[in-house]
Amino acid sequence: MKFSPILRSAVLLRRYKRFLADVRLPNGDITTIHCPNTGSMKHCIVENSPCWYSISDNPKRKYPFTWEIATTPWGHLAGVNTRRANYLVREAIDMGVISELQGYDFIKSEVRYGDENSRIDFLLGSQRQPDCYVEVKNVTLGMESGLGLFPDSVSQRGSKHLRELMSIVQQGYRAVLLFCVQHTGICLVSPADNIDAVYGQTLRQALSVGVEVLAYGAQIGEGEIVLVDRLAISV
Repeated sequence: MKFSPILRSAVLLRRYKRFLADVRLPNGDITTIHCPNTGSMKHCIVENSPCWYSISDNPKRKYPFTWEIATTPWGHLAGVNTRRANYLVREAIDMGVISELQGYDFIKSEVRYGDENSRIDFLLGSQRQPDCYVEVKNVTLGMESGLGLFPDSVSQRGSKHLRELMSIVQQGYRAVLLFCVQHTGICLVSPADNIDAVYGQTLRQALSVGVEVLAYGAQIGEGEIVLVDRLAISV
């Protein structure tokens, strides 16, 4: 996923009111930008650290700048715009990077499904094999050791999606939870049991009934973010 124009740099001052952040521009001006992340953003909010933002050409937006990349306490980069995750995964599927999701004839996005009124991120279909339901989660919580954790705050919605995927498997279809790891320092992904024990328990239950779990890591820069390789998972 290329940024055009490339992202602009600033210095992060603070995040507040969930969807706002103040940054200092290279000319010294301080401005407010949109924060497109509903999580806690643990280890992604480092005061006086470099950050990067995009600029919207929508004249109706109150805050035309959007925070895209943060610097972690250990100097790694994290893609904090959760809306980018689905674009990255779709691009990686189309480019053949995610080998586990190849061989399907079509891909549909945001398809209604399940008993809990959900929408699946991607539905892959083919006459040669069962349909595949893919739920995407963005991972930005990284530890100094290289361990990545999800979620970064209690996520009832995340557990709901796991229950929906389990139901899909019981119906004879393929179900995949895909962690999109927008973090240059993560090499292993695990459930964040200390943050949301219910999610961890539900994830292990989902694995036991046949839900597949994948994790793919990204290269991150001011000009492009792209998924490049599969990461290990520990549950």
